[in-house]
Amino acid sequence: MRSIRGRMLVLAAIWITAALLAAFLAIGAVLDRFVSERYDAELRAVADTLIAGIEVDDGEVELDTAPTDPRFTLPLSGWYWQLRLDGETIAKSPSLFDAALSAPPRELRRGRGRGPQGEPLRVLAGRFTVPGVNDDLSFLVTAPAREVLGSLAQVRRPLAISLAVLGIGLAIAVVVQVGAGLGSTRRLGDDLRRVRAGEMPRLPRPGVSELDPLVTEINGALDQNADLLARSRQHLGNLAHSLKTPLAALANDLPSDHAGQALIARMDRLIAWHLKRARSAQAHVLGQSTPVGSVIDDILMVLRRPMEEKAIVPEVICPSSARFAGERQDLEEMIGNLAENAVKWGRSRLRISVRPGTEIVIEDDGPGMESTDAARAVVRGARLDEQGPPGTGLGLAIVSDLAALNGGALRLDRSDLGGLSAVLRLPG
Repeated sequence: MRSIRGRMLVLAAIWITAALLAAFLAIGAVLDRFVSERYDAELRAVADTLIAGIEVDDGEVELDTAPTDPRFTLPLSGWYWQLRLDGETIAKSPSLFDAALSAPPRELRRGRGRGPQGEPLRVLAGRFTVPGVNDDLSFLVTAPAREVLGSLAQVRRPLAISLAVLGIGLAIAVVVQVGAGLGSTRRLGDDLRRVRAGEMPRLPRPGVSELDPLVTEINGALDQNADLLARSRQHLGNLAHSLKTPLAALANDLPSDHAGQALIARMDRLIAWHLKRARSAQAHVLGQSTPVGSVIDDILMVLRRPMEEKAIVPEVICPSSARFAGERQDLEEMIGNLAENAVKWGRSRLRISVRPGTEIVIEDDGPGMESTDAARAVVRGARLDEQGPPGTGLGLAIVSDLAALNGGALRLDRSDLGGLSAVLRLPG
């Protein structure tokens, strides 16, 4: 069983069942002994009455006073008494009629026996002496075993019910206790989901000593992830600067019509691709959340001049609550590439819509793209129209990589404006 809750409940059920069963057997044994001793005490009292009622007259042994318990008068009731002298019955209870009880073994004091009709009996037997009588005297007093068992059942039934109720109460207490005990782990899981969704940067302290070390380690891993990513980006920026500066100097030194200019441009495109690809391949920082609306506003401000040159009036539909569970830099790069692409190829319209579930749709009224070209458009450095506006051909590929890295996807489609519709699905 993989569930901690399930394991705890199963183990608790086993231990509770074993404990209650042991309690039932132990308490039941005590109650059985109590009931049995009560019946034996009754039989002992009858036997004492019989012994006290013995009279000896001229050497003859007679029972002068018989027990008055009415149960010994009911025919074949199982409540019997019997006196014997040298193996001969000299007196017996009216309940025996003309029957007689078998003589028990000499060593029998308490035990089981059989009645005239074979019914099981609880037997008390013994031998005694009377002054003036040298013969062997014995008594035999019985109670019906079914009555003894009935009394035991009456005692055991409430015991079983009480223990069953106790078991149910303990089971409920265990379920509540396990639920309360594991509540901290559920809250920890919820907090982790909020960190992944960007609603909080770090895990709060759970206030449970067993979970505090785990939360400390997770928060340390989050901090380390952020530090490593920051250092990696700094190194990438330094690398980009160190590579691009010599290329730019070389391009300036060569005439514009020199054949090396094409090679320099190609190297610049490849460097840009690999640097951006390396950046997009890094794990994003957990616990980040970015408002989508402010990023769109900043992107449109950057693109204000090229939009004015083409008389493009942007249309933005974005609820204020829309958020992206990731870093602002990633969202800026994705929306920026798609919006820049739409401005390059659009004629007069640009529409940016943010739908529920953080689905960002950027559309233009340009020439659009056939479905067969969509897969090739996200390949690094690929350009579907070499005669179009200048560019490296890396934008859509970078957006696709970043979207996948953040748990989303990019889909290219035909817009109802007539141009391209870039649908960016991102975690919210």
